[in-house]
Amino acid sequence: MTHKYNETANNELDINKSLDAVDIFCGAGGLSLGAENAGIKITLAIEKDSAAAETFKENHPTAKILCQDICSIKPLEHLKNKPFIVFGGPPCQGFSTSNTKTRSLKNENNFLFYEFLRFVDELRPSWFLFENVEGITTFDKGNTVRKIKDLFANLGYTSTEKVMYASDYGVPQHRNRFIMVGNRLGIDFKFPEKFDYKVSVEDAISDLPSLKNGDNINELSYSKKASESSDYAKLMRKNSTISFQNFVSRNRDYVLERYKHIRQGQNWKAIPDELMQNYTDKNNCHSGIYKRLNSTIPSVVISNYRKNMLIHPFEDRGLSVREAARLQSFPDNFIFKGTLSHIQQQIGNAVPPLLAEAIFKTIKLQHEQAIDN
Repeated sequence: MTHKYNETANNELDINKSLDAVDIFCGAGGLSLGAENAGIKITLAIEKDSAAAETFKENHPTAKILCQDICSIKPLEHLKNKPFIVFGGPPCQGFSTSNTKTRSLKNENNFLFYEFLRFVDELRPSWFLFENVEGITTFDKGNTVRKIKDLFANLGYTSTEKVMYASDYGVPQHRNRFIMVGNRLGIDFKFPEKFDYKVSVEDAISDLPSLKNGDNINELSYSKKASESSDYAKLMRKNSTISFQNFVSRNRDYVLERYKHIRQGQNWKAIPDELMQNYTDKNNCHSGIYKRLNSTIPSVVISNYRKNMLIHPFEDRGLSVREAARLQSFPDNFIFKGTLSHIQQQIGNAVPPLLAEAIFKTIKLQHEQAIDN
C-alpha cells in the first residue's frame, strides 16, 4: 500500500481539528452514536445491509451513508477533507469462538479487515478504531492480532488493544469487545478507566411497559414517571416522552410453558425433560439458551437474543425491541428500521453506544492534550 498524503504531523493536527469521522461496516450505528456523543462528526458511513443502512440514516441524518459493497468504494471520491478518525468492525463470524463451523483462516470474512486497512491507508486519519469479537485474540494462536498490528505499523500507526467489557462503562450488559486504537501522532494511547458502578437489568428496563408474548405496539406510556426511574433510565428517555417499538416475538405455547419453569439466572437446564423432547441431545445446548435474565446484575450478552430465547426477568416472554435496545444503551428516541428479525439482528450486532462514547471521549482528550503539548 502507498501513502496518499505527505503532510507533517503538525499539519495533520491542524486539519483534524474538525473531528470528522468515517464509520465503515457501520451497522445500525452504535459506534457512530458514541462518537457523536463525544463531539465527533460522522461525515461518511458505509453499510452493505439495506435495513441497517436505513436505521443508520434515520438516526444520523447529517451523515452521508453508502449502502454498497465496501470493496467497490473509493473513499477519496466521497470526502472533501481528511478525517480525524476512521472506525468500524468488519464482519467477525470467522474470529468468534462460538463459531465452530467456519472459524478458520479460509473464512473470507476474516479478511475484510484488509478493506478497513485500505481506508486507513488512503484517508490517512490521525486515529483509527478497530473493533471485533474477543475471539480474535486467540485466533491462529494470537498471530492474527500481531499481523494486524504489523500492517498498521507499516502505515505509520502505533496501536494499543484491549478486550473491554461494556458493563464496566455504564452499559447494563456484560458484553466483551476487542478494541484496537491506533494513531500516527506518537501518542501512547491509554484506554479509559472503568466506571465505579454497574447498571443492572432492573435499572435498565423496569420503567418500560409491561408486555405479552407477541405484542406489536409501537407507542406505549412508560410504567414509571421519570422521577421514579433509575439514573440510567432517565438518561435513556432524556429525549423521549413515550416508549417506542415495543415489539415482542411471538413464541409458541410449548415455548412459553418452558419459560414458566426457569427462574432468574437459570437456563434450559431448569426445564423438565418431558418439555424438551424435541432436543435429541441436550448436551449440545449452549448455556445461553432459554436464559432468564437476572434483574439484579447486568445482562448476559444479547447478540442473538431472539434465537437464544432470552427471557424477561419477571414476565414469561422474550425481550422487546426497546428492552434489548436499552440493554445495549441505545436511547429511547433511537428508531430501528426493517422487519422485526432485521431489527433484532441490528441490535444484537451493535457496539453499545455508551462503551463507544467512553472510548471516543478518551481519544479526543488525548488528542487535545497532544496539541496543547
